[in-house]
Amino acid sequence: MLTQIINAKILTPQGWLKDGSVLMRDDKILEVTNCDLAVIGAELFDAKGMYVVPGGVEIHCHGGGGRDFMEGTEDAFRKAIDTHMKHGTTSIFPTLSSSSVDMINRAAETCTRLMREPGSPVLGLHLEGHYLNPAMAGGQMPEYIKDPDPKEYIPIVERWQCIKRWDAAPELPGAMQFGKYITAKGILASVAHTQAEYEDILSAWESGYSHATHFYNAMPGFHKRREYKYEGTVESIYLIDDMTVEVVADGIHVPATILRLVYKVKGVERACVITDALACACAEDAEAFDPRVIIEDGVCKLSDRSALAGSIATMDRLIRTLVQKADIPLDDAVRMASETPAKIMGVYDRKGSLAKGKDADIIILDGDLNLRAVWAQGKLVEGTNTL
Repeated sequence: MLTQIINAKILTPQGWLKDGSVLMRDDKILEVTNCDLAVIGAELFDAKGMYVVPGGVEIHCHGGGGRDFMEGTEDAFRKAIDTHMKHGTTSIFPTLSSSSVDMINRAAETCTRLMREPGSPVLGLHLEGHYLNPAMAGGQMPEYIKDPDPKEYIPIVERWQCIKRWDAAPELPGAMQFGKYITAKGILASVAHTQAEYEDILSAWESGYSHATHFYNAMPGFHKRREYKYEGTVESIYLIDDMTVEVVADGIHVPATILRLVYKVKGVERACVITDALACACAEDAEAFDPRVIIEDGVCKLSDRSALAGSIATMDRLIRTLVQKADIPLDDAVRMASETPAKIMGVYDRKGSLAKGKDADIIILDGDLNLRAVWAQGKLVEGTNTL
């Protein structure tokens, strides 16, 4: 099938292309050009001068539409993924909070099956835990949290090639061995739910940890112990120039001023955005998958209000927040939602930008940055076309 988007302001790796067109055949981009003459035989979509940008690459998302990936079922996976695709996510790494081995196995089996489907948006599984610091558990289920155990994680990694990322607190016993092992297997190691100071972060970096999970959340900043002052995890990560970070850009997990700071210090090349969305994102009811969690002020919290516990954000909201609240240019905001996460996860060869030969993952945003259409691998996502 031949499809053409015309009369568009297109974000390319070289910058904005005005009055251009994108031509796609089946699941691939055939051409991105400044000529918007209609191609004979193509189904035409007039962008009416709106923004045409790459679809979002979501690397940290727990669920949506009332379903959580921890359920492990195909129905739960499909419902949550479809929900986020309608809001601009065109590729996704489903995320599990701290889980039992049985839960990981069930989710990994489902993830593997979905990844094998032609045109699947599922690129791999992300395990957020369960090797985390209990003092920084936040919304994680405490009964599953423990120190890294090679007798546990090695069989999991050897069995499931779908695992593409695994998070851990680097100060835990065995965390450095864990980082070296998973990175040798091609799995992204990320520091998370931690109290690590600089020496631990530096050791983690040298052991393969190259990314920071929901930067600023579930990690301390600059602090005092008695009369002396110490750098926190946040400052330590800033000091490792090439360590990448992700931020929950809902404007609540971290304020707009901090989003701008992350952008200024890490730059668009080393900072990406995530939803960290829970099942209650875009759900018909206002209940979270975890009974300990409530929804209040547009965010998920533990019911005792001791910590945030995930978001109800979607990809389009992240972009709007970066631009409208943090004053980040639209092109860089989009790159933080597409190009940078694609590079972090090693899929930029086919995802994350609008270029000839890449997957036809495309979204259209109007002047107010509201979503007007979504294509995932050349297929118009049902219910998204309001052009």
